Parts: sequence; C-alpha cells; structure tokens
Amino acid sequence: MSRHSKPSEIVERALELSRADGCVVIADEQSSANLRWAGNALTTNGVTRGRELTVIATVDGARGTASGVVSRSAVTTEELEPLVRAAEQAARAAGPAEDAQPLVEGPAVSPGFTDAPAETSSAVFDAFAPALGEAFARARAGGRELYGFAYHEMTSTYLGTSTGLRLRHDQPKGTLEVNAKSPDRTRSAWAGRATRDFTDVDPAALDAELATRLGWAERRIELPAGRYETLLPPTAVADLLIYQLWSSTARDAAEGRTVFSRPGGGTRVGETLSPLPLNLRSDPGAPGLESAPFVIAHASGDDSSVFDNGLPVAPVDWVRDGKLAHLVTTRHSAGLTGLPVAPGAGNLILDGGGEKSLDEMVAATERGLLLTCLWYIREVDPATLLLTGLTRDGVYLVENGEVVGEVNNFRFNESPVDLLSRATEAGRTEQTLPREWCDWFTRAAMPALRVPDFNMSSVSPGV
Repeated sequence: MSRHSKPSEIVERALELSRADGCVVIADEQSSANLRWAGNALTTNGVTRGRELTVIATVDGARGTASGVVSRSAVTTEELEPLVRAAEQAARAAGPAEDAQPLVEGPAVSPGFTDAPAETSSAVFDAFAPALGEAFARARAGGRELYGFAYHEMTSTYLGTSTGLRLRHDQPKGTLEVNAKSPDRTRSAWAGRATRDFTDVDPAALDAELATRLGWAERRIELPAGRYETLLPPTAVADLLIYQLWSSTARDAAEGRTVFSRPGGGTRVGETLSPLPLNLRSDPGAPGLESAPFVIAHASGDDSSVFDNGLPVAPVDWVRDGKLAHLVTTRHSAGLTGLPVAPGAGNLILDGGGEKSLDEMVAATERGLLLTCLWYIREVDPATLLLTGLTRDGVYLVENGEVVGEVNNFRFNESPVDLLSRATEAGRTEQTLPREWCDWFTRAAMPALRVPDFNMSSVSPGV
C-alpha cells in the first residue's frame, strides 16, 4: 500500500482480498532513533522508519487445517494481493498443521485501532543528550573515556483476523549501554539501562558508577579457576533466567527433552526449584515493563502458534514460592500435555527475595566475587540446561565487605535451574537490562543473587 495508508487500512484490505478459509494479518509499523559516541564525543545519530506485513492463511482440508505464512516489508498497493495469494498458496502446499486450532474469535477491537501508528524521533533524546554531554566533560576531567549507544524504538502492531479481531499494541523499547575505559585501554567497565522513553536514565549516575568500577580495577589480582561465592548482579540474573524461560516449553518437557522433564515421564510442574520463596513471573501490565496483552505470532514454533494470534496473555507465575508452577504452552501444546494454556509474555520478573541492595550484599560478604555481566552465553546440555559463557568488563574480589581489586575474567559453566536451587540470598528486585539478550528481550526486573559455589571453569584472557 501507499506509505500514507494507515496500517489498519492495510489490514482491512488484506482481509478483504483473502479467499482462504481463515486469515490473520499483522502489520508492524516501526520507527527508531539512536545516538552513538566514542572517546567522550558523539559520533553518529540517526532515525529510521519501517513497515512489515505478515499474512497468515488457513485452509481446511479433508486431512486437517493447513497454514501458510508470508511476510514482506514495504508492501505497495500492487504487491498486496500477490502477498495474500502467496500465503494461500503456501497453506495449500504445506499440508495439515500439527498445531491447528480454530482462530481466536472476535469481536474485540482495541481503542485506537484505526489511528495512525505511534512514532519515536530524535526528540526522545532532548533531555538525555545534554546530560550525556555533561557526563562526557566529567569523564574527561576524571581521565576516563566513555563509549556507548542509546537506542529507542517504537513498534505499533495491528492485528486483524477473519474471525473479527481488530487489536493494536504500541511497544516502546529503549536501551542505553555505556563502556568506560582507562586511557591505556587496560581497564574497562560496563553499565546498561532499559527504558521506555529515556526520561528515567541519568548519564551522570552511570558515569559515577563506572568511575567507581575503574577505580577498583587499579589493583589487579590473578585468581585461578574454581568455585567461588559469587554475587550476580540483576543484569546477569536476567540473562540466565531469560534463557531458562526460553527453554521452558511444555511439550519439550513432556517429551523428555529438557531440564523440566520428569524422569519416567511428564513434567516437573509442582517441584521445588529453589529453597528461597522466589517468584519468577510475567505480567503484560507490570508498571514500566508493559508488553503486549495478546499473542502476536508471526510464525509457529515450540513456544508460539499462528493459530493463537489475538489470544489474551494473562499474568502468569512460572515459579511460585520456589516451585515450578507453569510451563509455556500454546493451545495445542496445552492439549497435548494437560497443562493450562500459558502463552509466553514480553517481560520477566523475579521477586520474593529480600530488600538489600547489591551494595548491601557486598558489605555482608566475607570473601567472594562480584560480577558485572555475562557474555557469549551458549547452551551445552539441554537435559540439565547447562550453559557456558564468559564474564566481561569487570570481575571484582570482595574481602570483609569491601571490593579490594579486579580479578581476571573467567569462563563459567552453570545451569540457571541449579543456580536457583543453590542460591542462598536474593536482594531487592529492580528493573535491569540483560546484556547478552538485549537485542531480543529488554523488559526484565531482577534481584542480585548470592551463589556460594559458582563454577568458574577456566580463566579467560578477555578484558
């Protein structure tokens, strides 16, 4: 369609063109703005716009219902009907879909469905950019170099179905990552923040945090591989538990393929995972972490089904009071496993711990390691969810409640499920930015965790 056509108009026209037994149309309108800096000076900035249209056709046959999915960007008026026909042809060629279910019924219409999409622009940085410039001046005076990237994105999603749904969700996403380096580049520290609109991030506070960490790194201590009492900050906890959530699909567990499979058959739902009364949960309405309140599925997979598009997403406890309460299910996998329908959501929260800040947990540590973040996380064994990865941008030794210096980086080998079972303390839950997964998942709130025997399996030479 024309660039000036409203996404709602595109959705309606695609549905009108459909000759399939069922049709789902998803229009994603996206805008983004960014700033990049190096050596205490802005280097680039930019604004982008984009549009993607996904058509899902369903065709009923004697052997069952098939689905076909086609997505394209920048679809013009002339290209819309060929796109719809391509989805229908894909459905006819695909054969029956294993996850076939009746499309979610309407009528349900979101307020503002026919309105223009929400947009971001460089104006999102109007207050942030001057404060960043002041942070550059302080860093320069303190002998630090700041490098980093600020990114803001707004995606308006319009979902329409042949069964009457007309749903819309506007999703802002902002990330801020800052590295501070010593002039000789031998010391490095990282800090990151997630934000919806850049009104709640303070470059001065980040610079002060990074200055403290670079000061700690002036003393270098070499430690061997081994098991250490370790304080995992919220960002590291988020990276580990996001991967755990991605690995908690009900069907895989019921078929004996994951850490959540019960020996002898079935799943571990109901089993205790942690002696601490922790709750791992998702809630589309969580303040500051709001996400889509309905399923948006551009493709079917272990954790999603195109047939579930528009299905309400309710708050769910994945772990409640330390016990596994739910696994991720589509309507299809819920029927296979006998578990409740629990679609995955766009945020993740761990709470139920204490009220201590990370600094207070450091002050209560006799001897242990304080991490900054994790990096290059990869799965080793799905049966135990054993992960490996690296520490990065600062690992510090704590003795008698004080940080006494920076130690070398390590490769770790740990399972987040095992870590929950061995954690002896959880601090105060706070909004955090997962460093490893921030391109895909930014809405998280986590506490710091104390683990008495974190496995640093080898020494890593990285900074």
